[in-house]
Amino acid sequence: MSQNEPLHLHVPEPTGRPGRETDFSYLDLSRAGEVRRPPVDTLPADTGDLAHSLVRVLDDDGHAVGPWTPQVDTELLRRGLRAMMKTRVFDARMLIAQRQKKISFYMQCLGEEAIATAHALALAPGDMCFPTYRQQGLLLSRDDISLVEMICQLMSNEHDPLKGRQLPVMYSYKRAGFFSISGNLATQFIQAVGWGMASAIKGDTKIASGWIGDGATAEADFHTALTFAHVYRAPVILNVVNNQWAISTFQAIAGGEGTTFAGRGVGCGIASLRVDGNDFLAVYAASMWAAERARSNLGPTLIEWVTYRAGPHSTSDDPSKYRPADDAARFPLGDPIARLKQHLIGIKAWSPQEHERLQKELEAEVGAAQKEAERYGTLTDGRMPSAATMFEGVYKDMPEHLRRQRQQLGV
Repeated sequence: MSQNEPLHLHVPEPTGRPGRETDFSYLDLSRAGEVRRPPVDTLPADTGDLAHSLVRVLDDDGHAVGPWTPQVDTELLRRGLRAMMKTRVFDARMLIAQRQKKISFYMQCLGEEAIATAHALALAPGDMCFPTYRQQGLLLSRDDISLVEMICQLMSNEHDPLKGRQLPVMYSYKRAGFFSISGNLATQFIQAVGWGMASAIKGDTKIASGWIGDGATAEADFHTALTFAHVYRAPVILNVVNNQWAISTFQAIAGGEGTTFAGRGVGCGIASLRVDGNDFLAVYAASMWAAERARSNLGPTLIEWVTYRAGPHSTSDDPSKYRPADDAARFPLGDPIARLKQHLIGIKAWSPQEHERLQKELEAEVGAAQKEAERYGTLTDGRMPSAATMFEGVYKDMPEHLRRQRQQLGV
């Protein structure tokens, strides 16, 4: 007879549930300014400590401290604050539109605004992002992307640039370096690596930036992407947005318990960082570091952005069923907008009055864009793209069998 106890499996559980406050001590945070900043050409194996600590710049008083403090002018920071506020206003307005049944579905990035907006400012024209569905800040940080056009896509109306072929929030903007969003999780990671490899094969100077959530790191495509990125030293930034929840599944189910997602990159021979995703300055500095590595033929960088999904997973989700209602307010890394606002006020580059004025200006801007977009139809009035458009843009020259099908449809 065996003297061993019966075998059993370990099923990770979150440290908080409805009615029980979350114990966020599992996060393993570093103090602002504490983590070293290595040279850009550092070896991947020498970033192990950076994959298990947390790069932070802004301290609790809003001061920028430590070696990762980026050398930027206040205008860029003001632009970043505006982009974050615009993203939050846009999300709030579109959430209401969905509740009014003008949109079928919506996904906010509430609490995560710093990641996409700061990252966008670190990229160069022609670089290509392969985003998931919570990186609308990549678009909203730009001045050349029409709010009206984005809202028409959400409403799938007659001016939808994608002609109703995509779910709401799954934008596509080649001119803005924003690859078509896919509902199939993790596919964008291998696509980003492949695009970066193609850029290198052509002798170009453009880099790729791929995005994934903590839950999707459990997909096989994640590991395939890391292998190709490492072997071929692809010029790509691999972003893992760890917002603690994959719908209702805690990040530990995907492997985040007792280790970090950034640690997986080091294990695959990729330089890796774990960064405070609610610290705009840290996000910008880490993105610039990774972009310089990629552009200097030093290979890929994996960055784990530690943040918190403050809202529901989508308008189809009710987070009160699986986590405490006040989790976002208690998250130890705070609110990204409030933190950058505090920093700018502290260096005399912003004021509460300016903040209030900008808030009203952005609400008016988004409101006006929504009003214009609704002129072209909403979900409630059936003004959708013609069914004939489903046959267009698939082949360079429409084959005969599609011509027959279109005739049969009578369009």
